[in-house]
Order: sequence, then structure tokens, then C-alpha cells
Amino acid sequence: MKKERKKLKFDGLKNVIYALKIIHKCAPGMMIAQVSMQVSFWFFTGFVKDVLFLKLLLDLITNGGTFKEYIILVLLLVASELIATGINCFSDYYGSVKWKKFYKNLNDKIFQKAVSVDMECYENPEFYNKYKRATEIITEDHIAYFAWQFSNIIAGSLTGVFLVIYVITIDPKILLILLVSVFVLAFSTIKGKLDVKKDKEMTPYKRSKAYVKRTVYMREFAKDMRTSGVFNVLHARYKTAIDRNREIIKKYGWKIAFLETMSGFFGKALPVAVTYIYAVFRYAVKKDMKVSDFSVIMTAMSNLKDVFNDVGEAVSDVRREAEYFGNLKDFMEYESKVTSGTKEAGDLESVEFKNVTFTYPDAKDRTINNLNLKITKGETIAIVGKNGAGKSTFVKLLLRFYDVDSGEILYNGINIKEYTLESLRERLATVFQDYKIFALSIGENVLCQEVLDDIDRKRVDEAIKNSGADTCVEKLPLKAETVLTREFDEKGTGISGGEQQKIATARMFAKNFDLAILDEPSSALDPVAEYKMYEKLIEATKSKTVIYISHRLSSAVLSDRIYVFKNGSISESGTHEELMENNNEYCRMFTLQASNYKSREEEEM
Repeated sequence: MKKERKKLKFDGLKNVIYALKIIHKCAPGMMIAQVSMQVSFWFFTGFVKDVLFLKLLLDLITNGGTFKEYIILVLLLVASELIATGINCFSDYYGSVKWKKFYKNLNDKIFQKAVSVDMECYENPEFYNKYKRATEIITEDHIAYFAWQFSNIIAGSLTGVFLVIYVITIDPKILLILLVSVFVLAFSTIKGKLDVKKDKEMTPYKRSKAYVKRTVYMREFAKDMRTSGVFNVLHARYKTAIDRNREIIKKYGWKIAFLETMSGFFGKALPVAVTYIYAVFRYAVKKDMKVSDFSVIMTAMSNLKDVFNDVGEAVSDVRREAEYFGNLKDFMEYESKVTSGTKEAGDLESVEFKNVTFTYPDAKDRTINNLNLKITKGETIAIVGKNGAGKSTFVKLLLRFYDVDSGEILYNGINIKEYTLESLRERLATVFQDYKIFALSIGENVLCQEVLDDIDRKRVDEAIKNSGADTCVEKLPLKAETVLTREFDEKGTGISGGEQQKIATARMFAKNFDLAILDEPSSALDPVAEYKMYEKLIEATKSKTVIYISHRLSSAVLSDRIYVFKNGSISESGTHEELMENNNEYCRMFTLQASNYKSREEEEM
């Protein structure tokens, strides 16, 4: 138990040090400005003005000082206040500039980390909770509060030292009264731990609430919200999250309230009462304390009591806020399991899966089971099969979103783990079945970067033409400069799912790729448009290596070779004609789909 407590304290200290490092790294000088501002405020208000100046003024009054001495004292007070105010204003301005830089730099670091972690992290609720708690540092101002309270510790401690020295010169016994305030530190520490536990338990429900709020406002969900009962389900989920958080708040609320009450009693009420009684006894009964000392000692003790309490609270808050930095530290120090190699991937000659086996984390059954498959340069391949056969997982493994459990994937005869991730993925162009269109211009959606010059615009136009999206884009007033969605631009436009899919496919053609992977690239198209799209794709990808992945078989007919996936393995392979002659699973799938298409055509006629 003792070791565990020591470890928690050590971890807390490490988190504080990490917080100071990350603040300095993102905005050097910011903490110095923050500390300077708090020191100038605390020291001038808590000691110079309230104690030192008051003592000198009362002594002048008691000893019959001259008018000139009064003027000099007042001028000194004004000068010191001007200096403190100047330091405060400059630090405030300098700090505000640094804060903007800090948030930009830290956001950049979090964004970069978020897009570099393993794909499996996005399917892991524990990781998402950590990610949420890490981002809360920025979204809920934990950093600013940490910096402010850390500065208060330094400023309060410095002011407290001067106040203690002053009180000792009058009566050291009075300091004994402040010993009761030690309890405040204990109460504040326990309260801080309870706050952290409470926030941790509330995190998954906060995520659930955030998801519902985000979904209700998003355009792509608007139609389903209005034509189905799904809103009621989401609203129930939202209400459940609120109820759970209320239960957690109730669970910890009375404990936190009790600790705050005890902190107030031992930190404020009791020290003030005892100090007044003791000072009155010295002044009125023993008559060994001057009026000036009586007045100033009461002010000094009141300020010292406030300093002690505020520093105690600041220490507790810093420890609590440091927990959030611990979440950020865990997130930022997460080491990807999929690591980049050192070799640069050259022009594609072949891709081969050799005895590849893969199981998703926490899954019971294998998704890919002893898969063997080789594709050579210039081939057009179709991978078909029912949902869950392992087709999309095949793509994820080739792109190294995951690494295989056993076996190996070879690119030009070399294990893909030996290549840098950037160079390998640069050789591959992929259109995913769950493609996304962003609230950017069509050109930016296609290039996935800013369109800066005529060369970029030409690339965009060619890619749009090759994907078949040109007939839609040409009708728009701003052509490829049209922003998709009206979320940020009144001149923006919405386009159909089929046209969106063509825009997503255009990204592939804008890329200088060796191997194109189209994972269900025509899911939003009707059969006729699908067939025409494949014809255009085949024409546009001559001399390129292409892999079509689909459970719809339009692409299979036009491919050099077809691989039928079943339970993560290849159940049969060959050309369309060969597989139809075999009269196995592919033949049954194709015949069934063909009859469905024919039935639809007859119904439309």
C-alpha cells in the first residue's frame, strides 16, 4: 500500500514536470510571464501594500511624522504599484500572445499523433477514452488553469515567506495558530484525487453525449433523423449518459462537499478566530502590543492565512490537473506497433501474400487464414466474396494499417515491413468503400492539398475526367472550385452519393500510383452506371496494376484474374469464363446477381 502511494506521488510529480516541459516546448517564456504576473500581484497586494505600507503609515501616525514623510511614503507606494502594474500588464500581454502560439503548437502535435497511431486504436474504446481525456486539456482549459495555479504556488510561497518573517519579528507564537491549516492540505489532496476519479468515470459518458450532439447536427444524418425513429434511440442514449454522469456526481459530490467544508473551517474560520482572541489578549489584557502592531498583525495573519489556503488549494489543483497531462503524456508517448522500415519502395513489379494469417485484436476467429496470392505488374485483379470474407482486411494489411500475425507480404520480393510507410503507401492508390468527402473545394478533395497553380488545376481536371465525374462538375458554376457542402460556403453545393463516389475515385487518378486498389468503388451506383464506370477505369488504368474488391461482380467480368474469398482464404480463382465453367460459388453468385439485375430491368420496363 505504501509503495502504491509512493508510486502515485512520483507519477504525479512526473506529470507536473511533463506539463512544464510541454508548455515550455510549445511556447518558451510563457510560464515566466505567467509567474511574473502572479508574483507582482501577490507580493504587492499581500505584503507591500497591505502589510509593509500599513505598518510604516501607522508608525508615522503614532510617532507624529512630518507631512514630507507622509508624501515620500505615498510616492513610494505609488511607485511600487506602478512597477507591479507594469509587470502585470506586460506579462499579461506577452502571455496572451504566447498562449495563442502554445495552443496552435500543441494542437499540431495532437493532430500529428492522432493521424500516426495504429488503426486498431480507433477500434479500441480504452484508447478513445484516453484520446478524449488528452484533448480535454485544450477543450476545457486545463492547461491554462494548471499554469495559473502553478504560478500561484510560486507567487504565494514567496509572499508567504515575507509575511512569516514579518510575523516572527512581532510574535513567533502567532505562527502556531496556522498549524491547524495543515489539515487543509490533507483535505485538498483527498478532494483532488476524488475529482480525478470522478472525471475518469465520467469520460465514456461524456464521449457518448458528444457523439449524439455531433450526430444530430451533421448534414449526412439529417434525412435519417427525420424519416426514422433513430433520433429517439440517440436521445435515449444521450439521456442515459446524463443520468450516469449525475449518478457519478452524486456518488462523489457529498464527499467533495464535506472536504470543502472542512477546508473552509480549518483554513479560514478557525485561524481567524484564534488570531483575533490572541491579539486582543495581548493588546487589551497584557497591554504589551502597540496599536500599529495589533492592526498590522491582524492584516498579516489574514493575508498569511489566505496565502496558506490558496497555496494549499493550488497544490491540490496542480496535482489534479497534472493527471490530465498524464493522459496527454500517455497519448503522445503511445508507440505504434506498425513501425516504418528504412527502404524506399521502387516501381511495382509484384505483390505477394505468403501464408498470411491475421486476427483482429480481441476477435475470436481469424479474418485472414493462410492466404496465398500473387499479383504481377500490369494485371487487373478482382477479389470477390460475401461480406465478412476478408476482402477489406486484405487491403488494410497491404497498406500496413495492421501487420500480419504470421506469414509475410512481399513487395517486389521484399517484406513490406522493410519499406518506409510513406514510400509504400505512395505507390498505392486506394478508393475505400467508406470514402469521405470533406467541406473543401472539389479540387482540394481530389488533390488532397491546396490547388495552387495551373499545373494543379490540370491534374484535377484530368482526374475528374478519368473518374467520370466531369459530367457533374461541368454543370457547376464554379466547376472544380465549387465547395462541397454549404456548411462553410453559401455558394457550396451538395452532390449525390454516386457523384461523391466518383470524386473519391478521382483522388486515385490525381496520384502517381503503381497499384490501384478499389474497395467497393461503385457501391453507390446503379448496375448500368457501375459497368460504365469500370469500363472507364480500365481504360484509364492501362499499364497500371489494379485490384478491384467487391461483392458485386461487374468488375470481375473485365478482370484478368478473379480470386474468390471465403473465410479469409481463396476458395477458387481463374478468369470469368473458367469460373463460370467450374459451376462453383462464383458461378452461383454471378448467376444470382445477373437474375436480380434482369428482374429490375423488367420491372422498370
